Amino acid sequence: MKLLPTVGSLFMAALLAGCQSSEKKAGEDSGKGMIHLITLDPGHFHAALVQKTMYDGVDSVVHVYAPDGPDLQLYLDKIEGYNTRPDDPTHWKEEVYKGPDFFDKMIADKAGNVVVMAGNNRLKTDYIHKTIGAGFNVLADKPMVISAAKFDELKDAFTEADKNKVMLYDIMTERYEITTMLQRAFSQQADVFGTLEKGTPDNPSVTKESVHHFYKNVSGSVLTRPAWFMDVDQQGEGIVDVTTHLVDLVQWECFPEQTIDYQNDIKLTSARRWTTDMSLDQFKAITKQDAFPDYLKKDVVNGNTLRVYSNGEINYQLRGVNAKVSVTWAYKAPEGGGDTHYSIMRGTKANLIIRQGAEQQYKPTLYIEPAGGNTSLETSLKTVLPAIQKDFPGVDVKKIAKGWEVVIPDKYKEGHEAHFGRVMQKYLQFLKEGKMPAWEVPNMIAKYYTTTQALELAKKK
Repeated sequence: MKLLPTVGSLFMAALLAGCQSSEKKAGEDSGKGMIHLITLDPGHFHAALVQKTMYDGVDSVVHVYAPDGPDLQLYLDKIEGYNTRPDDPTHWKEEVYKGPDFFDKMIADKAGNVVVMAGNNRLKTDYIHKTIGAGFNVLADKPMVISAAKFDELKDAFTEADKNKVMLYDIMTERYEITTMLQRAFSQQADVFGTLEKGTPDNPSVTKESVHHFYKNVSGSVLTRPAWFMDVDQQGEGIVDVTTHLVDLVQWECFPEQTIDYQNDIKLTSARRWTTDMSLDQFKAITKQDAFPDYLKKDVVNGNTLRVYSNGEINYQLRGVNAKVSVTWAYKAPEGGGDTHYSIMRGTKANLIIRQGAEQQYKPTLYIEPAGGNTSLETSLKTVLPAIQKDFPGVDVKKIAKGWEVVIPDKYKEGHEAHFGRVMQKYLQFLKEGKMPAWEVPNMIAKYYTTTQALELAKKK
């Protein structure tokens, strides 16, 4: 198999091109053919991260529709921080409408053509469906649906999007993390990787594990989380939230640019869910609220401990390949640490492993280790490296005890926050071309089928 030609080259093109409209003042770029953003009820900090940079072809005036309250103010404060930072400041101008009829007002005003949604997930599927039905494009933070009961509504939204000639897309930032991109690229080199093992439920061919933290720093300050973020009825359980990224990566890496049929290609083996416990003091530290709100009291035990079903694991088969994805939420990372990712793809000739622990100084690192008694891996790596380096100039490998470590130049190590800009650039490209790759929509549907059905299976236990 040949290395997919566009992944690295598009990354480098975006890296070199950057986001170019920094010399214009707010409102100056409002001509015909522009993208005009609307931000709907920005309850999650991801809504602000989409605007951490400026974009060519996107109006700097953003219309915001939301209820008045702390969620809205936190979003506006982040945008103001980007506008006033000393290095490469943005110049967004936020036109805000706040009132109980904010959603209907947004639909009636038609002040933009792309609606960004990142917030409370309880109503998100309804918002998506109605917004698409009204003829807007939608860029939605994950998850777009958090329950099996709403899955058909999301499917209908995609059908409606096709009918209305608009695009519905979710923000899959992890496709732009460089070790993941390279794991995918090396897996397409048969001389090194061989072919993907099928694995078993007890020894999956593909494993992806993600560790997150409620207490964290974003854009240089401790993140204030809305209290509803800890309510799984509003945020969604971990098994339908962060695992969305992991299921997406399994599809994207194992069957690149291929359409997944959710009715025939996916078979759930097992699923489980468990809680992270949080004291009232810990809750106060991240929400700035002195007490658990009434809607969280159903999850409080002993008057002082909040139990959040933020953790989940899915074991399933994708076209006969056994995969396992799991997400764990701790309260706070160890000193010097942060969110971490572990991933392995097992091939007949080599295993491709991403580790991000203390040994790696909590930086994701890709390793290539021989499998199946392979003794010719070094020769194969020398053969395929030019193909890898064509799309990822400067990438190399170095010998270590267990195999090889992939050496990645710093220019590729952008960090998670920058990946939101990469997703926006990709979405803008789709809008400009008037189409998405044929596999994107069915694979989004397959992804959310996997997560929502896994939740149903886990609840049965």
